[in-house]
Amino acid sequence: MTEQYEKWVPPEGFKWIYASLLISMLLAALDQTIVSTALPTMVGELNGVSYMAWVITSYILASTISMPIYGKLGDLMGRRVMMLSALSIFVLGSALGGFSQNIEQLIAFRGLQGLGGGGLMVLTQATMADLVPIRERSKYMAPIGMMFAIASIAGPLIGGYLTDYVSWRWTFWINLPIGITVIAICWKGLKLNKPNTEFTLDIFGIVTMIIAVCCLTLFFSWGGTNYAWASVQIISLGLSAVIASILFLFAESRAKDPIIPMSLFKNTTFNITTMLGLLVGIGMFASIAYMPTYFQMVYGYSAIVSGYLMIPMMLGIIFTINLTGQLASKQGYYKKYPIIGLCLCSLTLFLFSTLRVDQPVAVVCFYIFMMGAGMGCIFQILILAVQNSVPFDEVGTATSANSFFREIGATMGIAVVGSLFSARLTSMLLERLPTDMVLPIEDIQSITPAILRDMPEAMQDIFIHTYADALTPIFLYIMPVFLCGVVLACFLPNNKLEQKTPAMQEPEASEEQVELSPG
Repeated sequence: MTEQYEKWVPPEGFKWIYASLLISMLLAALDQTIVSTALPTMVGELNGVSYMAWVITSYILASTISMPIYGKLGDLMGRRVMMLSALSIFVLGSALGGFSQNIEQLIAFRGLQGLGGGGLMVLTQATMADLVPIRERSKYMAPIGMMFAIASIAGPLIGGYLTDYVSWRWTFWINLPIGITVIAICWKGLKLNKPNTEFTLDIFGIVTMIIAVCCLTLFFSWGGTNYAWASVQIISLGLSAVIASILFLFAESRAKDPIIPMSLFKNTTFNITTMLGLLVGIGMFASIAYMPTYFQMVYGYSAIVSGYLMIPMMLGIIFTINLTGQLASKQGYYKKYPIIGLCLCSLTLFLFSTLRVDQPVAVVCFYIFMMGAGMGCIFQILILAVQNSVPFDEVGTATSANSFFREIGATMGIAVVGSLFSARLTSMLLERLPTDMVLPIEDIQSITPAILRDMPEAMQDIFIHTYADALTPIFLYIMPVFLCGVVLACFLPNNKLEQKTPAMQEPEASEEQVELSPG
C-alpha cells in the first residue's frame, strides 16, 4: 500500500532555476561528446594529429579531478558561489577553446572546460538537495539524468553539423550564449543559505588526489595502446597511482575538512552505492563504446547513421529514468530499481554476445534499447539513495564521490576492453588472412570503415566477420561486472525516502533567504 504524504509545491520561480540546472548538466554532458566528430578536423587544422587523444583525455582528467573538490567546497562555501564559479570557468574555457591557434592551446583550454564541466555535473545534482525534499527529488532528478542520454546522441550530431557547415570552432562557441544566460539566471534567482562554518582547505588531500587520478587515468588510457602493459612507463604510472592513493587516504584521515571524509565509509549505503557506481561505470561505458563502430564496420553505415542507430539507448534511458523516478517518489522506497536495472543490463550483454553479422539491425537496436532501459533504472536512483543517507552538510561530498568513482570506472572499463579487443582483433586477423593476400594498409589496427569498403569482397568479408567475432565474446567478459552489481545491490539498505524540508527552506536558517524568482 502506497504511503500518503504531504505533497511539496515548488515555490514561485523554481521553474527558471530548474531549467538552468538542466541546461548546465546538458552543457557539461555535451562537451564530452560534441568534439568527437569534429576532432579529425580540429587536429588536422592545428597540425596535431599525434596529440588527438589528449584533446579528449584533458577534459576527462580535469572533470574527474574537479568533481570531489566542487562537492566538498559546495558543502563548505555554499553551492551558489561554486555553481557560478563552475559556469564561469566552463564559459571561459569554451571561449578560449574556439580561439585556439595550436594543438597545445586546444588541449589546455579543453582542460579548463573540464574544470568547469566537472563542477556542473556534480553541483546540478547536489543543488537539487537544497531545492527539493528527498521524497519528491527523484521526479526532478530524472530529467537531469536524461541530459546524459540526450548528449550522447545529440553531441556527435551537433559537432558534425557545425564542423561541416560552419566551423569546428563553433563546437566551443555554441556554449557562450547559453552559458551566459544560465549564469544570469543563477546570479539573480539562485539564492541559497550559505554555511556559517569556518574551514581549512585540504591542500595535501587535493594534491595527492590529483596525482592519483592523473596516474590512474593515464595508466588505463595508455596501457595496451601507447605502451605495453608491462612497459616501464605503465608500471611506473601504476605504482605512482597506488602510492598517491595511500598518501591521499593518510591525508584524509588527518585533515580537519577532508575532501572525502573517512566517516562516509562507515555509511553502508554510501559504500554500496559508490561500489555500484564504479561497477556500472566499468560495465556500461565498456559495453556501449564500441556499438557505433560496430554499425559502421559490420553493417557499413556512415558515422552519422550509426549515431542515429544509438537513439534507442537514449529512449530506453528516458523511459525508465522517468518511470523509476515517479515510482520511487510515490512509494518512498528505491532498492528494487537498481537490481532490476542491473539484471536487465546483464541480460542485454548476453544478447550482445550472440550477435551475428547477418543479424537484422532492428534486433541490435532493440538490444541497445534494453541496455538504455537498464541504465535508466540505476543512475539517478543511486544518487538519490546516497543523498538520502547523509546529512545536508555532506550531500555535495557524497554526490561528488559517487560521480567521481563512476568516472574512474568508465575510464577503466573503456581502456581495458579497448586493449582486449585490439589484441583479439589483431591475433584473429593474422590467423585468418591468407599469407599471399596484400593488405591496403601497413598496420592492421589502422583499418577504418572507408578503407574496409574499398577492399576486395573476399578480404572485406574476412575483416567483417573477424571484427564481429573479436568483439562479441567480450560482452560475456563484461557480464560478471553487472552480475556482481546485482549481488551487491541486494545488500543496499532500502531506507525510506524521508519527507524532509530542504536546508534552504528551514525557517531557522540564517544568512541569505530564499529568492527563486529570476525577475
